[in-house]
Amino acid sequence: MADYSDEVVRQWHAQRPDLDASPMGTFTRLWRTARVAEDEIQRVLAGHDLEPGWFDVLATLRRAGAPHRLSAGTLARGLVMTTGGMTKRLDRLESAGLVKRSADPADRRGVLVTLTPQGLTAVDRAVEDHVRNEAELLKALSERERRALDSALAKLLRAWRPEAPAR
Repeated sequence: MADYSDEVVRQWHAQRPDLDASPMGTFTRLWRTARVAEDEIQRVLAGHDLEPGWFDVLATLRRAGAPHRLSAGTLARGLVMTTGGMTKRLDRLESAGLVKRSADPADRRGVLVTLTPQGLTAVDRAVEDHVRNEAELLKALSERERRALDSALAKLLRAWRPEAPAR
């Protein structure tokens, strides 16, 4: 069944038959899928008074295990952010009482970020709804299709940015 992306490719073919516009169809689908998913994820996290970027930080700290602490630099690299962007995000999370920052005793210039008890509770509550929501978003795919999609996307990420984590 044809979709918007097919229409884009068809229109380009009609206007520029000399070009193979089929990659546009793939990227249009990727972009539109990401936008819909982003909107749905944002909706669910808003129900927990969290922004997706906040959730990323809290979830990364939570996954690190007790004492749920990482350096600000490790967080920035893992979330593919600049240190300035991470500082702004941490300012807001700290103001909300979800994380605390402290000096890194092993690095005079370093900062350690730790989940507060309030942050731990927030991320543990939100992640349950988040995972349910993501499963719902993927329910149109069979398990085999999901594995194939995961494999294809991981392959693209490795090809495009072999040095970056394939988060």
